[in-house]
Amino acid sequence: MATTVLKTAQASWREYLALCKPNVVALIMFTALVGMLLATPGMVAFDTLAFGMLGIGLAAASAAAINHVVDQRIDAAMRRTRRRPLPQGAISSRDALSFALTIGLSSMLILVMWVNLLTAVLTFLSLIGYAVVYTMYLKRATPQNIVIGGAAGAAPPVLGWAAVTGSVDPAALLLFLIIFAWTPPHFWALALYRAEEYRKVDMPMLPVTHGADFTRLQILLYTLLLLLISLLPYGYGLSGGVYLGGALVLGLGFLFYAVRLYRNDDARMPMRTFGYSITYLMALFGLLLVDHYVPNLMSLFA
Repeated sequence: MATTVLKTAQASWREYLALCKPNVVALIMFTALVGMLLATPGMVAFDTLAFGMLGIGLAAASAAAINHVVDQRIDAAMRRTRRRPLPQGAISSRDALSFALTIGLSSMLILVMWVNLLTAVLTFLSLIGYAVVYTMYLKRATPQNIVIGGAAGAAPPVLGWAAVTGSVDPAALLLFLIIFAWTPPHFWALALYRAEEYRKVDMPMLPVTHGADFTRLQILLYTLLLLLISLLPYGYGLSGGVYLGGALVLGLGFLFYAVRLYRNDDARMPMRTFGYSITYLMALFGLLLVDHYVPNLMSLFA
């Protein structure tokens, strides 16, 4: 009897965790962390770091859970998402929404009380941008949904920067631009692979409305744009040679995948491009951190 209860509790915990899209939230929190650390030449105060990351992370998880509630009908019809908690009936819509609102409110209280008001306001706007503007409207209204809605997903570095400085610096906006330009080729690669599923649920993703060839061209063009934008932190003085060299290598790697995808000579390229895009963003922001702290480390041994 006790074993059964324990298993049920564990399953419930896992289902609520799944509502938060932990892999997506982890990437969001990583880019927010980079924004925090780049905002100061030294280390961030522990309380700002801890409460800032917690508040931003909870807000991202809240937006993800609201996305589950709104999209449960189309999730049930798509192979990629039909095993999510709501389509499976593991959690009710009411419980999922209550959970989303609870952690969303908690995130705002944490940011207002222990970080600063600007970060709370920007985080709230980001949450609304993804959970309401993108999920409830743009996603179903236009094939440019991911371009316009990408602004919400590109906000975390700005949120992290604001948490530390209480302001939004042009350098933080460069980090925003990188993610903003990265989002379309990242998501459209997945959309190419899942085009028939999106067509089935009448979702106006670019491959459905404009065809695969047009989508491949757009991925190639956005990847070129991303390569150029990724060099701006060096030009602005936010980063140095370590980042510049790494950004060029990573960007040319992304371009290689985009060109292969454009040529359409390998049916596996959409998912390979999608997979590389995730590695690319993590590595690029990791390079920003390495470049930021290398001079300090070298000075210790000088």
